[in-house]
Amino acid sequence: QVQLQESGGGLVQAGGSLNLSCVISGRTFASHGMAWFRQGPGQEREFVAAINWNGASTYYTDSVKGRFTISRDNAKNTVYLQMNGLKLDDTAVYYCAANGGVLATTPRLYDFWGQGTQVTVSS
Repeated sequence: QVQLQESGGGLVQAGGSLNLSCVISGRTFASHGMAWFRQGPGQEREFVAAINWNGASTYYTDSVKGRFTISRDNAKNTVYLQMNGLKLDDTAVYYCAANGGVLATTPRLYDFWGQGTQVTVSS
């Protein structure tokens, strides 16, 4: 059974940084495309960043470009989201997701999901 487990969320002041991690187990991690999504209070789940199976390609939503960096370590079965310059609008539950290797921004194209980790940015 495939499992994804996020960690690294928390409370941070605006302008601060957090580094989220997501460990995948149960399958060969290196074959998966990975992504981070987020869902704020009363909002739909939205795409944040994606990375292809070998890390050669990444993609970001416009609102996080230049502030967030997605990366992966296939030897550790882990994908990361380094978040710098956090803003109040970044407050959300952050989810990692995995698919068969496609670089995608649509939730329905991801087969496996973690439970999420809360990120709260305060003023």
